[in-house]
Amino acid sequence: SIIDRKGKDALAVDILPNMLGPGKKVEVREGLDYIPMWVADMNFPALPKITEAIIERAKHPTYGYFITRDEYYNSIIKWHEERNHVTGLKKEHIGYENGVLGGVASALHAVCSQGDNVLVHAPTYIGFTGTLNNNGYHIIHSPLKKDEEGIWRMDFEDMEEKIVKNKIHAAIFCSPHNPTGRVWERWEIEKAMEIYKKYDVTVISDEIWSDIILYGNEHIPTQSVSEDARNRTIALYAPSKTFNLAGMKTSNIVIHNKELQKKWKDYVNGSLSMDGASALGMTAMIAAYTEGEEWLEQLKDYLDGNFAYIDEYLKKYLPKAHLVKAEGTYLAWLDLNGYVDRDEKKLEELMQKKAKVALDEGYIFGEEGRGFERINVASPRSVIEECMNRIRTAFEEEKLV
Repeated sequence: SIIDRKGKDALAVDILPNMLGPGKKVEVREGLDYIPMWVADMNFPALPKITEAIIERAKHPTYGYFITRDEYYNSIIKWHEERNHVTGLKKEHIGYENGVLGGVASALHAVCSQGDNVLVHAPTYIGFTGTLNNNGYHIIHSPLKKDEEGIWRMDFEDMEEKIVKNKIHAAIFCSPHNPTGRVWERWEIEKAMEIYKKYDVTVISDEIWSDIILYGNEHIPTQSVSEDARNRTIALYAPSKTFNLAGMKTSNIVIHNKELQKKWKDYVNGSLSMDGASALGMTAMIAAYTEGEEWLEQLKDYLDGNFAYIDEYLKKYLPKAHLVKAEGTYLAWLDLNGYVDRDEKKLEELMQKKAKVALDEGYIFGEEGRGFERINVASPRSVIEECMNRIRTAFEEEKLV
C-alpha cells in the first residue's frame, strides 16, 4: 500500500523541503518528489490490531496518570521467551523508557560521570553520537573491520587497547549493528563480553533491532551469553522499529543486576525524566507483542525480497556498487566507492540533487562510512524500484556508468 504521509508531521517526509538547512530549500524537478528512505521508520501501515486497540482505548475519555498493568510486563516477558528463548526475565527486571536513546542517556548518567570516555564501535549510529556529545561524554571509537569474506567484525585487540589506554568503564554495544546490519554470532558476543569483564566495563546494549532478523540469522541477547554478561549489561528494547511505533514513545530497559538497577532508578526518579509509559503507548505495545507475530514474519519476508531486488539491480546496472547484505534491520548499507571514491560531496550531489532520493549519507556515521549510503528499505516494492531507477539515471547522466 502507498500511504500519503504528508501533512501528518512525519519527520521522514515533512522536513524534506528544508533538509539541506536554512536558506537551502530543496527544488525538485517537475514530475519528481523526494522519496523518503532515510529516517528509520517504515512506509507501511501499522498492524491493524494495534490501530484497533488504540481506538478502543481512546474511546475512554480519561488520559491522566495511571499504573502500568501486569499485562504490559507479561507481554514483554512472553515476547522475549518466544522470540529469543530468554529465561528468568521477571517484572522486577523491566523498566520503562520513552525511547531507546533516552534509555542510553539515563543508563550512562546512572553509571558514569560527565566527561568519561565511552567505547562505541564505528561506523557509529548517529543517535549514539548525538546522545554522547550532547550529554558531556567523550566518544572513543573502535572501528569494525572487514574479514576476508567482506563481513564486518569487531576488532577485539583494538577494543582492549582502547579500553586500557582511555580508562574506559562503560561501552555502548549495538546488536544488531546499525548501520552495517550485522547480527553478531554468539562467539563474537562472548569474546566481547570477556573483554568487558576483564576490565570491569558496564555494557549498555541497544537491541532495538532484535526482532528484524533476516535470512535465517539468529539474535543472541547480550545478557544471555553468560551469568557475568547478565549482571554487567543494561539492555534496551522497543517495539518501535518492529511495528512502526516510534511516535508512541514506548520502550523498555532490562536490568538484572540489583545494584545497577538501583543506580538507574535513583537517577530516573531524581531527574523526574519519566512519569511512566503513555496510555496509548502501553496499549499499542501490548497489542503488538500479543497479536503481532504473523504480521512480523510477513514483514521480514517482504524485506528479504526488497534486499534481494536491490542486490540484483546493482549487479545488473551498477556493478561497481556493493550492497552490504544486512543480516538484521531494514537498513541497506550501500558501498558506492567504486564510483565516487569516498567523495561525499559528489555522492550528496548525486543522491539529493540529481536522483531526489532522501538517504542517510554514510559519512555521518564516521570516517568508515565515506562513500556509503544508508537506505531504509521498509517501503513498498514499487517505491524501491523508483528509488533504484532514479539512482541509476543520476549516475548515467553524470556518465559514471
